[in-house]
Amino acid sequence: MTKTLAGLRVKLFTDGADKAQIVEMAKNKWIAGFTTNPSLLKQAGVKNYAAFGCDLVAAVPDRHISFEVFSDDISEMEAQARVINSWGSNVYVKLPVTTTRNEPLFDMVRKLSHEGIKINLTAMFTEEQAEQGVAALDGGAPSVVSVFAGRLGDFGIDYRPIMQRAIARARATKTVEVIWASTREVFNVVEADEMGCHIITAPFDVLKKLPNLGTKTGAELSLAAVKAFRTDAVAAGLTLKV
Repeated sequence: MTKTLAGLRVKLFTDGADKAQIVEMAKNKWIAGFTTNPSLLKQAGVKNYAAFGCDLVAAVPDRHISFEVFSDDISEMEAQARVINSWGSNVYVKLPVTTTRNEPLFDMVRKLSHEGIKINLTAMFTEEQAEQGVAALDGGAPSVVSVFAGRLGDFGIDYRPIMQRAIARARATKTVEVIWASTREVFNVVEADEMGCHIITAPFDVLKKLPNLGTKTGAELSLAAVKAFRTDAVAAGLTLKV
């Protein structure tokens, strides 16, 4: 059966750090939250992180917003997590699954989560990471684990088994949800929905296409493509002597 935007069960988040885009997307009731990361902050030219975070929370106070720590020192990461948590009740603190030295952060994640801090455990690529992450968050504050399905796919790795197992483990808890991250195309939203994933976060250019879900058949798309080729050939003034 063809999916439509209204028929989706998966929650839709916007991935980005451009305030104007975030505020624009927040006008859509079907957008349930927002995720950011240091790479997106750099792209958006953010300099004053605290000011940006507090400003964004004030602009969108009623939906999930994830902000990530950026330190690589475990004790400082914990301190940053507490600062970010103070920005608002709708804030989830993003913590990577390890440091750059491959030191796992599950103990710190468990501690913060069970103190009531909402966590988004991110940069997860393996079944083992997902299993340990869900276990660390189980029974704590409402939390999410972000599995980078799209980036796995970029390297030819079948993300479906990892996603399916992560979703099953999270659904066995009362506090943990799974985010399908690094979304590449609209069909990923359909995949996430059919797998029973809780949330998918996608960039603006993917999400703006979602209202088109289920509005065209393959035959209609084919004819539209043929017409576009013909229109462009005429507009370009192409000629061919036969």
